[in-house]
Amino acid sequence: MNLPRLLVLTDRHQATRPLVEVVRAAVDGGARAVVLREKGLPRAARAHLADQLRPILTKAGALLLVASDPTIPADGIHLAAGDQLPANRPPLVGRSCHDPTGLQTAAEEGCDWATLSPIFPSPSKPGYGPALGTAALAGAPLPVYALGGVDAEGAAACVAAGAAGVAVMGAVMRATDPAAVVANLLRALEGETGR
Repeated sequence: MNLPRLLVLTDRHQATRPLVEVVRAAVDGGARAVVLREKGLPRAARAHLADQLRPILTKAGALLLVASDPTIPADGIHLAAGDQLPANRPPLVGRSCHDPTGLQTAAEEGCDWATLSPIFPSPSKPGYGPALGTAALAGAPLPVYALGGVDAEGAAACVAAGAAGVAVMGAVMRATDPAAVVANLLRALEGETGR
């Protein structure tokens, strides 16, 4: 299973309308992988949300990835920096990282990808320290997705610097037109990778 160049991360608190509608619009715009975060919800509520998202994603041939909970059926899991690897490894495993040491650890434990954040200043993640910049993406030991403050211009710069792709949360969740934001990001990524 290959991951697409764009991962959309959910955040119901930033969403401009119900989360399922935002995800549907993102998929309509071309998103083919969604990370269901919502870790503040009880497990049953997160599982129900996954059940609502799954048919939308399956119909589009898109992946459902769940943050931190291997008990919710999904195509893969995205682990927080401090999460343990699940005893039964899902088909796809990613990890959130915030420095080169974290990327090395994720590679050594066999993760398929990692997000690295924050690359740019981000209103979604203000407490994660100074922006790392695109130089932090070069020479990663596994496929890395740039996260934090990424817009279309930044997406192209991240891939040019060595990222496998970008992960976006706030820009899509806060958008009045999530489909247009996703389509614009994909155009930027395709323009960079098509050179």
